[in-house]
Parts: sequence; C-alpha cells; structure tokens
Amino acid sequence: MSLSSSVLRAVSGLLTPHEREAVLGDFAELGANDWRSIADILDLYFRRRIMLWKSWRPWLAAFGLAIPSSLTLMGLSVSIAQSGQRWINACVLNGAQVTLGPGFALLLSNIVLLVAWSFTGAFVMGSISRRTVRISVALSFVPCAFCLARFRIESLSRLCLLLFMIPAAWGLAHGLRFAHIRLRSAIFLAAIITVLTIPAWTSKGAWLPNWALSWPAWYLVATASRSAGSLKDRNPWQTN
Repeated sequence: MSLSSSVLRAVSGLLTPHEREAVLGDFAELGANDWRSIADILDLYFRRRIMLWKSWRPWLAAFGLAIPSSLTLMGLSVSIAQSGQRWINACVLNGAQVTLGPGFALLLSNIVLLVAWSFTGAFVMGSISRRTVRISVALSFVPCAFCLARFRIESLSRLCLLLFMIPAAWGLAHGLRFAHIRLRSAIFLAAIITVLTIPAWTSKGAWLPNWALSWPAWYLVATASRSAGSLKDRNPWQTN
C-alpha cells in the first residue's frame, strides 16, 4: 500500500463508518487522486467542526463552565485538603478522639458543595454540547496543568488540586448519556447547593464564584421542569 493510500485510510477514520464506505467508494469510482481525496475529507471534517461552534452551547460549555469552574473548584479542593489536614491533626493531638465541632461541620459542608458543584457543572457541560465535549474537557485541563506546575504547599500533595475530578467525571458521564435528570433530583441538588452557600453570600467577593458554580444546578431544574411539562402534555396521567 502506497503512502498516500495509507494516509487516506487513516484520515477517513474521521468519518463515521457509513460515511467512510460511501466516500471511499465514490473516490474509487471517480478515480480521484489520493492526496486530493485526503484534502476533501479534511475540508469536510473541519467545516463540520466549525459549524458546531455557530451555536451558543459549545461556547458556554467551554468558556462558561470548563475553564472558570475548574479554577474555582481547584481552590475549593485545596481548602478542603487543608481543613481535613487540620482536623486530622487536631484529632491526633486529642489522643485520636474525634471532635465534631464547627470546623468539622464546615469541612463536611465544603465536601458536599464540591461534589454537588462538580457533578452539576460537568453534567451540564456534557449535556449541552456533546459533540464538542472533548474540547471543553481539554480546556478544563489547561488551568489544572498550570496550577499543578506552580503548586507550592509543602504539607499537601499537589494532587489535592484535583479532588473535584471524580465527581466531575461522574457528572460528565451522565451528561453525555442523558439530556436532563429527574425533576425531584434536580430540585434536591439545587436546594442543597443554595442552602449551603447562603452563609458565604454575606462575604465580600464570594457571590461571584458561588453564582458561577451554582447556576448549572438551577439550569438542570429548568430543563427537568420543561421536560416534565412536555411529558404531561403528551400524557396527562404521567407523574414525575
């Protein structure tokens, strides 16, 4: 097999199997030059990619969720790691006696917020822009790589920056499979997030990161409510 034929086979992998067979068959019937065929396939592929970005959804997923959320969630991940370390050290000093004081309550609250924020943000990112989700994920790793390279807290592992990744991966997987979640589940998540962030709204400058991380939960409520309404319109006996 010549070099051009090998490249053509590799480039045709950018197409779906059905399209690949049809396109390669057409090229063979026309006796098209391999390099010209390669150029045509690449032109088709990139034009399709560009067309996806004419919608607002990929832009919101990439620059309204992936980048700002990863930056803020890394900060919360480090805060949780530091709080957990202080709580463990306090237990050791008290002779391994577990103390459930205000510090532990704040730690538990931040853990719940980290999981809820990560899950809902990644779910929305995956559900609103499935075909460009790889770019969104790649963009979310850019600030992670930057912060990992400059992490300087000696008492903590730099991997503590990535505590949010597990619930985010969970939410992304669900977002790619489903367009929305059940209305009750969406309301439950949004209510928990709102209640736990109420004390922070009085802090100066806290409203911006709280809003940036909380709106995906209420977006899920809106989409779940709209979906439930459409189901009831089709079937009046449908219950949520």
